Amino acid sequence: MAETDLYLPLKTFLEGLGYSVKGEVNGCDLLGVKEGDPPVLVVCEMKLSFNLELVLQGVDRATACDEVWLAARLSKAGKGRERDARYRNLCRRLGFGLLGVSAAASVEIIVAPFALTPRRDSKRRSRLLEEHRRRVGDPQKGGGSRQPIMTAYRQDCIACARAMLTASQTPKQLKVLVPRAPMILRRNVYGWFVRESRGVYGLTNLGRSAVQSYSQQEEPST
Repeated sequence: MAETDLYLPLKTFLEGLGYSVKGEVNGCDLLGVKEGDPPVLVVCEMKLSFNLELVLQGVDRATACDEVWLAARLSKAGKGRERDARYRNLCRRLGFGLLGVSAAASVEIIVAPFALTPRRDSKRRSRLLEEHRRRVGDPQKGGGSRQPIMTAYRQDCIACARAMLTASQTPKQLKVLVPRAPMILRRNVYGWFVRESRGVYGLTNLGRSAVQSYSQQEEPST
């Protein structure tokens, strides 16, 4: 079992609590958002087993969200750290929730989270919320680190590139499809775009290859 195998059961669990869940948002394995005034942000971090590194990840995320869940695979013999009273008490003191995922993909609440004193990093919180809202769908399973993360920015770059497959475009034309297209063309982070003449942009070979690669990934398997 890989970390990404834990993602869908945990996503389903948080969605059952009323959150819109997306994976790998600004370094968080799962980010759940419940719209409101203000919106409620929940972060869930995953490991294959409960350990100190998982707790430290939760501590790092705590200032940017309202609630932290730590999740891992349940030990087969039922004698893992999730059954260690010291580990559970540490999470309680930090206000973190603990979730265990069984081999059958069921989710067990080991410790329920609760809010301690307010802890806010407003800038980081805003970045998490903006990325969650900008990202189209949920293209990235949480817990994966070997492939480039499909961020909202990357999605916008792909949308621009696809629009330029058949003909060169101006920033104004692309802005109708992608509001931040002028900035994307100007920065050209991935090297996909080239200025062909004043105010007119086309695709590089790298850009064409990237679009083809993403199109193949999106094709349903037969």
